[in-house]
Amino acid sequence: AAETASLEEQLQGWGEVILMTDKVLRWERAWFPLALMSVVSFSFLMIYYLDPSVLSGVSCFVMFLCLADYLVPALAPRIFGSNKWTTEQQQRFHEICSNLVKSRRRIVGWWKRLFTLKEEKPKMYFMTMIFSLAVVAWIGQQVHNLFLTYLIVSFLLLFPGLNQHGIITKYVGMAKREINKLLKHKEKKNE
Repeated sequence: AAETASLEEQLQGWGEVILMTDKVLRWERAWFPLALMSVVSFSFLMIYYLDPSVLSGVSCFVMFLCLADYLVPALAPRIFGSNKWTTEQQQRFHEICSNLVKSRRRIVGWWKRLFTLKEEKPKMYFMTMIFSLAVVAWIGQQVHNLFLTYLIVSFLLLFPGLNQHGIITKYVGMAKREINKLLKHKEKKNE
């Protein structure tokens, strides 16, 4: 609770923007996924067209973040109207901050489990890391960097909406059923 309250205090100037972003990411309107993918596609097409160096790209990205960090808290109340902040919006903002804290804790937990695996089962850790990194390196060799980044960014931005509308659950369930069918079919052949 203390971490959530601290995060809410830090992000207070971004409240309206965070709520609007949350609505877009959860696809509260039918056209939000199309708009989201259009913006992402346009951004990546501009990067492809301009072909900036890594240093220029990182510099422009950080400059954009600095501008947003300076301008958003000053302009958001004027654009969204700070007098419109309701208890429902405050509750949703609290839920978002709470989810961000939970996500950060999960990531830290996975990171700790990885190091626990390293200490308890170093051979398993070594083999898992080598295999995983080899697969990632192979994928990176097969797919263009910018296109791979585009796919990752697109998936990460679409994931909350896919999850909210039950699409992820539906396809994971279908995959589990197919795997179970294959395993049962294999067991019948072995008998």
